[in-house]
Amino acid sequence: QVQPVESGGGLVQAGGSLRLSCAASVSIFSDTAMAWYRQAPGKQRELVATITSSGLTTYTNSVKGRFTISRDNAKNTVYLQMDNLKLEDTAVYYCNAFQLFRRVSWGQGTQVTVSS
Repeated sequence: QVQPVESGGGLVQAGGSLRLSCAASVSIFSDTAMAWYRQAPGKQRELVATITSSGLTTYTNSVKGRFTISRDNAKNTVYLQMDNLKLEDTAVYYCNAFQLFRRVSWGQGTQVTVSS
């Protein structure tokens, strides 16, 4: 198994934007619904957004209207555009397959820190 590689995180002020990228191996990307997850300090990892192989998307309520998930199947890459960031979006962000049986080992994630 090859772990996904997340990038694009950083420190941003509240109201700002970041675009995360996740490069995944063909083995987990092809015809697979992908997802972004996040884990804040002291909290469990939570699902943020999903995207099917055909581009259908879902979002957790707290990010609806602010985050946009997309994918480039030719590049085996999934993106997360995050706008109007809030303090509560601070977390380590991970990507992986949405379905448990397609999931691989978690990558290092990318840290997103939103400051006031």
